[in-house]
Amino acid sequence: MNDENFDLDDNQNDEDFAAMLEESMGGSTRIELGQKTEAKILQIGPDWMFLDIGQKGEGVLAAHEFQNDEGEMTVVVGDRISAYFVSREGGEMRFTTKVGGGSAGNAQLEEAWRSGIPVDGRVEKEIKGGYEIKLPGNTRAFCPYSQISLRRLENPEEVIEQSFPFKIRKFEEDGRNIVVSRRDLLEDERREQRAALKETLNEGDSVTGVVTSVRGFGAFVDIGGIEGLLPISEVAYGRVEDLSEILKVGQQLVLILKRIDWADNKFSFSLRETLADPWSQVTTKYPVGSQITGKVSRLAEFGAFITLEEGVDGLVHISKLGDGRRINHPREVLSVGQEFGVAVEKVDIEQRRISLVPAGSEVECAEKSYSDQPSSSGLGTFADLLKASQQKKRKRNKR
Repeated sequence: MNDENFDLDDNQNDEDFAAMLEESMGGSTRIELGQKTEAKILQIGPDWMFLDIGQKGEGVLAAHEFQNDEGEMTVVVGDRISAYFVSREGGEMRFTTKVGGGSAGNAQLEEAWRSGIPVDGRVEKEIKGGYEIKLPGNTRAFCPYSQISLRRLENPEEVIEQSFPFKIRKFEEDGRNIVVSRRDLLEDERREQRAALKETLNEGDSVTGVVTSVRGFGAFVDIGGIEGLLPISEVAYGRVEDLSEILKVGQQLVLILKRIDWADNKFSFSLRETLADPWSQVTTKYPVGSQITGKVSRLAEFGAFITLEEGVDGLVHISKLGDGRRINHPREVLSVGQEFGVAVEKVDIEQRRISLVPAGSEVECAEKSYSDQPSSSGLGTFADLLKASQQKKRKRNKR
C-alpha cells in the first residue's frame, strides 16, 4: 500500500467510521442528525455533560445550556432531558437543546433548519404581519403573529425584547429570507405533555391550571397538555351570576378533574370541590328557631329564596309573606337584593333545604321534614310548590 492510497483510506468520512464504531459498541438504532432524543444525565463537568442515550456510547452536551443567568446548573445527575443530535466528532456524539451563542453563522442556521433543531431568538420589534427576530450571529428573521404563541395575544407588544427558542420554517436566499415559528415548538411540547398526562391522569385528581378564556357558561382552563371546561355550576357552592367578576384570563387555579374523554378531547374541572362545603356547618350555624338577616336572591311564584351565606339558601313560602294578607307573588312585598330578617323553621341536610319564615313569626313544625305531606299553611316539598304553581297558571290560562 503506497502513501497515496493510505491517505485516501485515512481520509474516509469520519462519520462513517463513527457510525461503524457506534454499531460495534452495540448501538441498536442509528441516531440521525437532528433527531430528538431522550437522555439521562450521567455526569456534569465544568464544560460538558455526559449523557446516557440508550446505547453503549455516551453523548456529550455543553454544560452552559443548562446554566441560569447566575451560572448555576438547573439540572442534576440523574435528571432526564430532551436534546437534538448534531454531530459525531472524534468518536463523540454531540447533542444540543438549541442552536445558540453569538457566533452561529448561516451554515449552522441552515443545518438547524434542515434538522429541525431549535435556535435562540430575541423579539426585536413589531413589523407588518408579525415580528422581527434576531437570531445568533445577528441574523434577522420573521415570525408571523400566528406563530409567536399557541393562541392569539391580547397585547402583541408583550413579547417584545423577550428571548425564546424558535424553529426555522423557511431558509432561503442564503439566509436573507428566514421565517421562524415559536408555536411549532410549543405544540411539540404540548404533545409530549399530553402523552405523559394520558399515562398518569385520573378522574378525581387535583390539578393546577391557568384560565385561558372566560365565557358566560364557564371558563376554559389549560393544565399543561390539555385544555378543559370549568362550568359555571362548578365554580362555587353559591349561585354565580357573572363569572367575569370571579375569574380572569391568566389566573391560576387548583381544580379537581371531573371528566376525562381522550377520544373526543373533552375534559371538565371543578373548583367548587376544592372549597369547604358550607352545608357541613349548617345545623350548627343555623339551628331551628335562630334568627338571621339574609339577602333576597330570587323570587318565584311559590316563595322567596334568601341567601344566608355563599352557597346556603333558604326558602320563605309565599303563604308566610304578606304579613297576614294574601299576596299573588313575592315581588309584591320583596325585591331581589333586599336584606330580609328570617327565622329558621326546618333544616334538611340530605336535600340541602332550609325552610324559613319572616323574623318575628312563630316557628312551626320544627320536627317536620320536607318529605312530609304539606298542610295548607306549611311549606311542603319544592316539587309540591312547583306543581301548585303550574296548576295556578293553567287555571288562569283557561279563564
